[in-house]
Amino acid sequence: MKISVNLASQPFRRDRPMIVASAALSIVLVGTLVALILLARADSEQLADIRKEVGGLRAQVSALARQQRDSEAVLRQPQNAEVLETSVFINALIYRKGISWTRILSDLEKVMPPNVKVLNIRPVVSGQGQITLDMFVGSEGPKPVIAMYQAFEKSPLFSGLLPVSYTPPSQADPLYRYRFTVNYAQKL
Repeated sequence: MKISVNLASQPFRRDRPMIVASAALSIVLVGTLVALILLARADSEQLADIRKEVGGLRAQVSALARQQRDSEAVLRQPQNAEVLETSVFINALIYRKGISWTRILSDLEKVMPPNVKVLNIRPVVSGQGQITLDMFVGSEGPKPVIAMYQAFEKSPLFSGLLPVSYTPPSQADPLYRYRFTVNYAQKL
């Protein structure tokens, strides 16, 4: 059996691969550091551009708000109040004319039972553009109206049915009369 004995004061070590790997890793790390520094500079330049844009947009918003305040002040003057009221009235009329009666009647035809008569329909437009129908219907008995209420509740076009009043038949009018309001899903 042979035992290798090294009698040197500093035995031979193989450090060259370790030094080469450390040097290569150092170069990679320095390259990554340079890339990160360049990315940070580009990011800060981009952030400065975005801050300039935001500042410009804020200046535009404040200028537009100032212009709106000035315009509203002109509109609130007594000599312009009549024109403003006329404008609001005409806009409300145009908005109401946007309601499609053909579509309302077509949608009502789908949910109304044949033995319930529509006596009166009055659409009301809210500020958010929601249409509410104020309706008077008549029938020879209460059962068809109950079936109509159920059909309204099942329909995706109508919601929030609220019965308002009920009138029994009289000698002059043989129909049971019901008044109710219902939200209608037609968009203006």
